[in-house]
Amino acid sequence: MESVKKSSTTPSSKNKLGRAFAKVLHIRVATGIAPVDRIKKVKPQLEVEEDQLKNGFGSKDQSLSLEENDVDELIRNREALEALLAKIFASISSVKANYAHLQFSQSPYDVEGIQSADQLIVSELKNLSKLKQGFLNKQFDSSPQTALLMAEILEQKSLLKTYQIMGKKMEFQVKLKDSEITFFKEKLEDLNGENRSLEKTFYQSGQLSVLSNLHLSGLTPAHFSTVLCHTIKSLRSFVRLLIDEMKSADWDINAAASAIEPSVSYSRADHKCFAFESFVCREMFDLFQYPNFSMPNETLPEDSKLRQFFFDRFLELKAVKPRDYLAMKPRSAFAKFCRLKYLRLVHPKMETAFFGNLSQRNLVNSGNFPETTFFAMFAEAAKRVWLLHCLAFSFEPEAAVFQVSRGCRFSEVYMETVAEEVMDSGSDYDPRVAFTVVPGFRIGRTVIQCQVYLISSKSR
Repeated sequence: MESVKKSSTTPSSKNKLGRAFAKVLHIRVATGIAPVDRIKKVKPQLEVEEDQLKNGFGSKDQSLSLEENDVDELIRNREALEALLAKIFASISSVKANYAHLQFSQSPYDVEGIQSADQLIVSELKNLSKLKQGFLNKQFDSSPQTALLMAEILEQKSLLKTYQIMGKKMEFQVKLKDSEITFFKEKLEDLNGENRSLEKTFYQSGQLSVLSNLHLSGLTPAHFSTVLCHTIKSLRSFVRLLIDEMKSADWDINAAASAIEPSVSYSRADHKCFAFESFVCREMFDLFQYPNFSMPNETLPEDSKLRQFFFDRFLELKAVKPRDYLAMKPRSAFAKFCRLKYLRLVHPKMETAFFGNLSQRNLVNSGNFPETTFFAMFAEAAKRVWLLHCLAFSFEPEAAVFQVSRGCRFSEVYMETVAEEVMDSGSDYDPRVAFTVVPGFRIGRTVIQCQVYLISSKSR
């Protein structure tokens, strides 16, 4: 009875035994030992490794060799594709270069150049078609690296050819522009010559015909104003010629204008011509208030005959060309006046820059007069000033010359502006004289305004 009792187990003891058995199984599974129902399906790790050691070396080398072959094939395919793309780009560059050659050969028309470029373009298009067929048929170069280098060389040659053609085209355009510039320069020179000829004809064809029947007793300030108007036109024509010669001699116009009238702020760049006009007028009208411009060794009649004397001089020279008069009377008072003013107005450095020598100056110094367009224009302007001077001393009392100094306040009674300057027109508007361009004159109670260039008082 006791043995039976000992062998029998209570429910609580069964549970304890189950838990202990489960722990044992759990430990065995955790250490890599499969349960009983999975022993046939999974081999222990040790047995797998032993199988690999016994039988796995040959199969492993084979798999590695297969992978290396795949990599080599991929590399070869990639190199072949790179070579193919390089050949395509090289062929396209060649087409571009030959097309540029085709365009260049069309103007000016070059038959051989057009045919050659056309054949090369067709050849490159056929080459592109072959490359396309080779790609579709997977026919690549056996030596892609060599093909790649050759393609790069071809592409560089095509680029060089393109740049050479562009350079030739630019050279052709430069030559074309140079020829156009030469043509326009010649045309401008011809037009300037025609203008000078017309101006000479205009001033020498009796533009003072309104004074043809003039008598000393009928002389009025209006006649003087008419002569003054023609004198200013002639002086401005000579100034334009002077500026053109300066530009041809590569003189710095701005520096020359600043040397004549320093520290002047011009409202427009082309207003600098007034500085040169001021210089010419200042030299030509210098000593205007003296009979014969105060030239030495010139005798004058008594005062009662002085008016008629100057009026006769005016009538004598009025209708005669200055070159003809100088040729007929090279020792006259007017000839001395021309020599004096030319030597003062045209500096030796200026004449050397204009003409390369001092031949005209030497000729004038020797008592002769050059037969050049430059001197002819000067002589015409000198004649107008001389006539104005003769007419001024034909009045009783004689006409007086005046000019205003810099900084004077502008007065419409005595002055007129030569240009409409851009200045403020506010309450502080106060124009001042920068310099006198053309002097003014007084004839009795009549005032002929001087011409001035104005600046704003703010810019002083």
